[in-house]
This record gives sequence, C-alpha cells and structure tokens, in this order.
Amino acid sequence: MHPEDSDTMDAINPATGRRIESYEDATESDVRDALDRAETAYESWRHRPLRERETLLADAADVLRENEERYARLMTEEMGKPISQARSEVQKCAWVCDHYAEHASAYLGDDHHPSPPGTTVKTSYEPLGTVLAVMPWNFPFWQVFRFAAPYLTAGNVGVLKHASNVPGCAEAIEEVFREAGYPDGVFQSLLAPSDLIDDILRDDRVKAATLTGSGPAGRAVASTAGEELKKTVLELGGSDPFVVLDDADLDAAVEVGAQARNQNGGQSCIAAKRFIVHDDVYDDFLDRFVDEMESFVVGDPTDEETDMGPQAREELMEELHGQVTASVEAGATLVTGGEPLNREGAFYPPTVLTDIPEGCPADDEELFGPVAAVFRAEDEEAAIETANDTEFGLGASVWTEDRERGERVAHRIEAGCTYVNQLTKSDPRVPFGGIGDSGYGRELSEVGITEFVNKKTIWVE
Repeated sequence: MHPEDSDTMDAINPATGRRIESYEDATESDVRDALDRAETAYESWRHRPLRERETLLADAADVLRENEERYARLMTEEMGKPISQARSEVQKCAWVCDHYAEHASAYLGDDHHPSPPGTTVKTSYEPLGTVLAVMPWNFPFWQVFRFAAPYLTAGNVGVLKHASNVPGCAEAIEEVFREAGYPDGVFQSLLAPSDLIDDILRDDRVKAATLTGSGPAGRAVASTAGEELKKTVLELGGSDPFVVLDDADLDAAVEVGAQARNQNGGQSCIAAKRFIVHDDVYDDFLDRFVDEMESFVVGDPTDEETDMGPQAREELMEELHGQVTASVEAGATLVTGGEPLNREGAFYPPTVLTDIPEGCPADDEELFGPVAAVFRAEDEEAAIETANDTEFGLGASVWTEDRERGERVAHRIEAGCTYVNQLTKSDPRVPFGGIGDSGYGRELSEVGITEFVNKKTIWVE
C-alpha cells in the first residue's frame, strides 16, 4: 500500500467546472481499520435472522424516500444527472430494497433434494464475508444499491470503493444504512484511491469482489481475484445494438431510440449505441431520428425542463470527442452534433454518425456519451450479423411489430439481455449482466442474491 501521507479527493460540478468540496483520501491505516470493522460486524451480522435483515432493508428504502430530493440534488451536483432522472434513480434504489426485503427469504430458503429413505439432503445458502465493491459514477446510487441490497441481506458485509468524482454520494449511501439502523461495519464507504484496490482485494479479510466499470479495471480486478481464488462479478459496459426491422413502429422506435441513447447524458453501459436499421426503412428512420436527437434540451441539470446535462467530467467529454473526430477522419459522416458546446461546463450535444467504416471508434469501441452510430442492414440476417459484430455482449433492443419475429431475433443476438420493443433496462425482478467483454456473473433477482453465498450441501443420515 502507499505511504501514510493523506491526499484529497475533489468533487467538481461538471456543469460549472467548479469545486464543490474536498474529501480526505483514505490512508493505509483507514483501510486496515475499515476491514477490521467489517470482519467484526460480519461475525454477528451473518447470524442475524434473515427476517431482521429484510426489515432493516425495508427501513433503508424508507430512508431513501424520505431524503429523495437531497440525494437527487447531490447526484446532480456531483456528476451532472438531470434532476428528474436523479429522483428516479433514488426511487429505483428504494424499489430494489423493497424487492429483496420482500423476497430474500424465498430466494435464500433451503433447497431440498431427492434422497434415500431416512436421509435428508439439502442445499443451504450461507454468506461469504466481506465483499469489496468497486463502483462507477454514472449511476452513483443505483449501482451501489444493486449490489448492497441483495448481498447485505444474504448476510455478507460490504466495503464500497466508489468513483473518485462522487465522494459525497458515497458518504450519503453509508448514511442511508446507518439511518436505517444497520450495525456499525456492515456497510462502509471507503474514499480510497484506485491504487489501493489491489491491496484491499488481496487482504485475507476480503472474500469476494464486484466491479462495474471499464474493461481494463475489470481485467485488473479479475486477475488479482484469480490469483487469490476469490469470487468476482464484473459488469464492464457494452456497445448495445438497437435493431430496427422493416416492420417496426418507427414512431416508437425513434422516440425510444433517442431516449435510450441520450438518457443520463448517454453515459450508461446499457444505452443503445449502435443503431442497426433495415434498408427498407433506413432513410425514414434516420430523418426522424436526427430530428428527435436534435430536440433534446441540453443545459442546466437542475432545471426541470432539461433533458440532458453535462458529461460527468471534462476529460471524459474530451475522450468522447476524440472518438467522434477519429471516426469522422476515418470516413464516417457527421450528421448532427459532434462539437463540444461553447458554454461553461462539460456539455456535449446529441450526435449522429452514419457510414461507419470498419475499425473506427464508432464501429468497435464503446462511446460513453450521447453519440449514436447508425448502420444500414440489407435484411434481417445482416442486421443480426452486425448486432453480433462486437466483443461486447451486455444488452440489445429489437424493434418489430411481429412479436414472434422479435423473440426469434432476440434469441440470436449474443447478449446478456435483449428487449423487444423496449429500451434495454435493469429491473430488480430479472437477472442482469453480460457476456464477452461485458463481463460475467449476474446481479438482481434470485440469481443476484446467490452470487456471493456458499451453496452448501448438507446430507444427514
């Protein structure tokens, strides 16, 4: 670990570029103390009746709802999320708490198996211990509650290493669990620099890790965890296809497609990124889609009328613009947008690229911002082939008025989830996760709560 000298973590408002507040980085001693507290808390928390853990989670949902406006404004201030979307995020966090408060007992109940006469054979679900969570800034509350609600309720304890640009959100989430009555040490936000992650993961007190973030970050965590033989769940982003077939409802596809690309400033792993449109409707779709993209109101994220705020950090906007520029230089056509807005803050406009050449950033990289790459597909088969022409495999969306056709195409797209006539989304009731360079493992539903448990077989003669 690094020396004991402390540094600071600055929260910067991306709409203004101004510093909001500075937070002191965790030191090596802080990390040791946090892991000690987690280990101590686990010894009693694991034996707490499941019904009591469910009740505490329901109380956490109440804390979220009671403080919805304050938490929403904190997200808006730290990473630029439009205030209406920030409120929705707090509400979704309360929903996932409600879900596991209601269903954890059923999800974690013993499974009984056929056995010889006079014997009892069952599988029980027992917690592992301390789980390290490395979480991103784009959904600073939801990404955390997506892991914390199930994993803590299963009897684990959590240590959060949040993104460095949302330290206020990290501390507020710890507040939620504290105000709900969780024992000290069951959930801790550790404002640690990224160079401490490897050492934390190697610590014997940490039993597993979950990460949502970039491919390089995921590979680094997976490599260390592999050496230490520790379980991981990784969600590493995507380049999700949005497939529009020749019999699609274009009005709906255009409206939802623009929303799916621009929501949260386009900064979403499951945002629609590659629009693959059947040749018969390509021109009509493109004309309407460009108009819809241009209609989005980009501005002050605290304004109720704003559709899209700034990118979360100046350097992220510059990286996105570099990808757009490189794609155009390689031969892509810039239809609209494509230049940072001439105003204070990290604002980038909704952008549409067509005629995407193979191998350019818009073709084979994740564009983490409001940039839509539109591809023409000769027929259904070509659309499926283009959809699968990626190393990612998180989500996908298919548009057709023929439900059977939509389901058939959905089965052929290589992704962790495919939605027909809807934007791709996460939902507490169904598994969420990807394949390929989008990572592995699943969150949410009954599958998510059992990722970090010991599935123990007990055979009694």
